[in-house]
Amino acid sequence: MYEYAIAWEWLSLAVRWLHVITAIAWIGSSFYFIALDLGLVKRPHLPPGAYGEEWQVHGGGFYHIQKYLVAPAQMPEHLTWFKYESYFTWLSGFLLLCVVYYGGADLFLIDRTMLELEPWQAICLSLASLGVGWVIYDQLCKSPLGNNTWGLMCLLYIVLVAMAWGYTQVFTGRAAFLHLGAFTATIMSANVFFIIIPNQKIVVADLIAGRTPDAKYGRIAKQRSLHNNYLTLPVIFFMLSNHYPLAFATQFNWVIAALVFLMGVTIRHWFNTTHARKGKPTWTWLVTVLLFIAIMWLSTVPKILTGETETSMTSMQQKFASNAHFEAARDIVTSRCSMCHAAEPVWEGITFTPKSVKLETDAEVAAHAREIYIQAGRSHAMPPGNVTDLTPEERKLLVAWYESSVAPK
Repeated sequence: MYEYAIAWEWLSLAVRWLHVITAIAWIGSSFYFIALDLGLVKRPHLPPGAYGEEWQVHGGGFYHIQKYLVAPAQMPEHLTWFKYESYFTWLSGFLLLCVVYYGGADLFLIDRTMLELEPWQAICLSLASLGVGWVIYDQLCKSPLGNNTWGLMCLLYIVLVAMAWGYTQVFTGRAAFLHLGAFTATIMSANVFFIIIPNQKIVVADLIAGRTPDAKYGRIAKQRSLHNNYLTLPVIFFMLSNHYPLAFATQFNWVIAALVFLMGVTIRHWFNTTHARKGKPTWTWLVTVLLFIAIMWLSTVPKILTGETETSMTSMQQKFASNAHFEAARDIVTSRCSMCHAAEPVWEGITFTPKSVKLETDAEVAAHAREIYIQAGRSHAMPPGNVTDLTPEERKLLVAWYESSVAPK
């Protein structure tokens, strides 16, 4: 059974790598086309139906780009669609959610100090929140409120803040931030799949049939693209946040999430304004820095991370704690690891518990058995640089503890 843990770790890495690759492709093309669209210039010599043009230089060559607001008079022979980057980013992200958070629901998803849930219940809540979020957002866009783009974005912000608060009341802080990123990414990818691409296909079909395409399809798609534009940077933050417990595991984590969305707006406003050649609003960077300082302050006001309080052990924890090697393994962990992995770390330079992982009690050591096995047993990732002199014999004992615990009886 211990092979399962190793295989699962490699699967997690492979899926995470795939997710990063596809996300780079999607975000990169999104940033490029937003900059291109904002930089278009209207000139008198443009062909009929052309909205603007731009000259660019890259890789030793020049590019002359023209945009048609609705569509050209005739369908070009070769047409490149930008959609699969979005689809595969969402699919790989969902697969990563399944591997890490659904597969490790007891440790990474469920916070029993918040809500007593069985893994299947927590997973159902997770799936429902992603689907319901898209439905609510889509209906808001299609309602009369959708005619006011900026008013709609303010309402969307309220929805996102409400979801941030809601997730932190149900899941662990780490899972809450990850889900907030997944919630937002689902809206973005669904915009591409259900709105932007279908609208473009309608325009293409009209051109092929010799009909004049309706401009409303392009207008609707542009509004959804604008939303995606401002949501991209917060999604990146939430996807990276699991490395920083000061962001996700503090008392005001949902307020921090709300401020992150505002930071995404201020940063994107600078890029959008600059690309549109409307000046360089440097004030946006000052606002961004002030928001970040506010986040830092919020993370340290209580000075105590809101990790799980000690509760009765789960059946899985009891299995590891009742193993014959447990006492020796626990002693190794407490002597080699707990000076950092504690509610109040004593190692110089370590102020807060790394990754919010505490290893002070039997329950905490048993709860993180798999991570101890991977990080300090099978690999030498922990302790960093082996600063606490964990010996090869001790690593072998940690391996024996985990593997004998999961071995079939």
